[in-house]
Amino acid sequence: MQEGSPHYPALVLNADFRPLSYFPLSLWSWQDAIKAVFLDRVSVLSEYDREVRSPSHRIRLPSVIALKDFIPAARRPAFTRFNVFLRDNFSCQYCMDRLPTQELTFDHVIPRCRGGRTTWENVVTACGTCNLLKGSRLPQECRMIPRLTPAQPSTWQLQENGRAFPPNYLHESWRDYLYWDIELES
Repeated sequence: MQEGSPHYPALVLNADFRPLSYFPLSLWSWQDAIKAVFLDRVSVLSEYDREVRSPSHRIRLPSVIALKDFIPAARRPAFTRFNVFLRDNFSCQYCMDRLPTQELTFDHVIPRCRGGRTTWENVVTACGTCNLLKGSRLPQECRMIPRLTPAQPSTWQLQENGRAFPPNYLHESWRDYLYWDIELES
């Protein structure tokens, strides 16, 4: 094996040649990609200039692979803290500051102590300052109305929002399959 192989992830596309996900970007380690090639579960669309060797085989590391069987996207995304942040573009819905996930929390628009539930329609992303300021009051009581009305997003909406946050590393061979307007690394 040539030096540096752990840094050669494969972009994983669905059978329709779209990434399985944009955020996080669907990537497999080179080991998982090679295994999928040998098990005939994927087609190799592009390769790195690096290879792995065994006593009887040599194979170039795949940089882009496509699944042979289509995996349908979930109709309804799971309600998770991360998906709420992604729906709201990692922005506090009160002050609109965009912050890293560790500085965000979520706020119940109708507080739980007032009968509010933890649902897509009642939870928004908030920074710590705004969450404390709003406290257990209703939006009208403290004049803190969320910028967007909270609603359950579709999987497609979350994927589109995820495209606004390209990862730190993008290989040149992925350019034809991703749609970010940024400079790609080689």
